[in-house]
Amino acid sequence: MDHHIINLSNGIRVVLKPDNTVVSHACILINAGTRDELPHQFGMAHFIEHLLFKKTARRNTNQILNRLELVGADLNAYTTKEYTCIHASFLKEHLARVLDLFEDIVFHSQFPEIEMEKEKGVILDEIASYQDSPEDAIADDFEDLLFSGHALGHNILGTENTLKAFSRADISDFLEKNYCTDEIVVAITGNYSIKKVNQLVETIFAKLPANLSGRTRKLLLSYQAQQLKVVKPIVQTHVTLGNIAYDLYDSRKTGLMVLNNLLGGMGMSSRLNLQIREKYGIAYTIESNYTPFTDTGIFSIYYGTDADKATKAKKLVQKELKKLKEEKLGVLQIHQAKNKFIGQIALGEENRMGVLISMAKNILDYDRVNTLEEVVEKINAVTANEVFVIANEVFDERLLSELNFEPEEG
Repeated sequence: MDHHIINLSNGIRVVLKPDNTVVSHACILINAGTRDELPHQFGMAHFIEHLLFKKTARRNTNQILNRLELVGADLNAYTTKEYTCIHASFLKEHLARVLDLFEDIVFHSQFPEIEMEKEKGVILDEIASYQDSPEDAIADDFEDLLFSGHALGHNILGTENTLKAFSRADISDFLEKNYCTDEIVVAITGNYSIKKVNQLVETIFAKLPANLSGRTRKLLLSYQAQQLKVVKPIVQTHVTLGNIAYDLYDSRKTGLMVLNNLLGGMGMSSRLNLQIREKYGIAYTIESNYTPFTDTGIFSIYYGTDADKATKAKKLVQKELKKLKEEKLGVLQIHQAKNKFIGQIALGEENRMGVLISMAKNILDYDRVNTLEEVVEKINAVTANEVFVIANEVFDERLLSELNFEPEEG
């Protein structure tokens, strides 16, 4: 086994991946994201992520930021629909310093009113910046279209109205219900023994009182395809189309990953890129994405093109989808598609922080770590017939939603 798991008495789990490198990495992953927000809390998970760096019982903002930067380490964080992650990269000798800071900011932040007001302004600027970037805004708005009325749909950043109304009581309520000790994983990779890490996490994290989760996430009960056109002061037409897809636990997930990678995934040799960009030169960016959640998923295709080329681009995209629904991949095609995907995943192992966060997510989602060998085995088991069936399910025209951002005329 290339990793060790430590289960603390309060429910926090720790995973160590020993690695003989100069630079170490660590993260603390909390199973709480924007889908856990109530309507009046839209943007709360991301707001809290910002405020974790502001003030604790022991440290002010400068002391938090300098705690790692003064030893050349890097500290950052992000929020998604389902997770909040704080991560750091650092020299081997600073592990205790990193873990102590994680514990301090996640469990002892004080959220002073003056810092809350500052961050509200910062995030409002972030919202404005996204609105000025149609390729970013359309992704958020498409999810809102796809998951209309569900917590998975709303923007991670929240809205101006919800942000301005946030109070410390709202923050405390969200933390109590969602920052549960049995929904938190600490992950570490570096040149450490399990004995040393066990001693550190027992000292730093085991003293925290247990706060066990009683949360039940609201399931997506229905889906209906929608089409929407929005006129904006932009130069190009931006389009996103797609469908709900398989969740994390669906046996078809791996097949859709292979199909997505073949159609419009990483690299320049995807079918969409070869046809729309390389052959006809009518889109600088065209890609497809598949994101699984715990109870549903998203498959989407995005492209941006000049308004007078949008009709042709759409027809070309439809042609590629139709081809996959009508023609099974040949023996060589499915073999190449799987090999390409496996190679990309293997190369991704070089991104140690990415691997570490993936391990932490595995523990939250499956209570175990899926090894590279297991992932490769699942990919190799995908058949051409499976991909064909998946294409007909996910690319069903009756189920495809579409959002268009179109430039103003004149």
